[in-house]
Amino acid sequence: MGEGLGGQAVPVGVWSKRVLAACAARVICQRMSALRLAAVILLAIVVAGSLVAEPVRAQERAVPYWASLRFDEVRMRVGPSRQYRIDWVYQRKGLPVQVVRVREGWWLVRDAEGTQGWIAASQLTRNRGAIVIGSEPAAMRAGPEAPAPLRWRAEPGVVGKLLRCREQWCEIDVGGRTGWVRAERLWGDEDLADG
Repeated sequence: MGEGLGGQAVPVGVWSKRVLAACAARVICQRMSALRLAAVILLAIVVAGSLVAEPVRAQERAVPYWASLRFDEVRMRVGPSRQYRIDWVYQRKGLPVQVVRVREGWWLVRDAEGTQGWIAASQLTRNRGAIVIGSEPAAMRAGPEAPAPLRWRAEPGVVGKLLRCREQWCEIDVGGRTGWVRAERLWGDEDLADG
């Protein structure tokens, strides 16, 4: 007789079967842990790859092109790395910018007022945005024509998602409110006007 796992007397054959079963379970658990670890590592690689893929694809595009701020707060620097000083801090998620140059994960951009500087590619998105320009509120209409019913009025400086443009009008979405605005009252729509 041998001593069992719980301190009880157990026949040797039974005890060795329990030990073998416990060892087999431990090996299976170790293999399962290794599989879980491999799955977590693979998932991390996929996520990291998706974060890097957009800036890499952007570096292959011809400039200039449009982008918009990805976050509520984005820093513009005087040069293309974190070592350069911050020149401007934007606090307008969705604000359109024109990308005029690309360098190693950094985009040289120009805003609606002509301010130019470098922003990390991870801080921008290729989603199109538009900003209302001018000194008076812009009419947001139900269709792309002046006689279409008025839906909203957008103050200068209002930022919206650019949905589509045609016949010198662009449809924008401002916080869930959509309407057509004359293209001349927007900045960020240039290559879509007439399209």
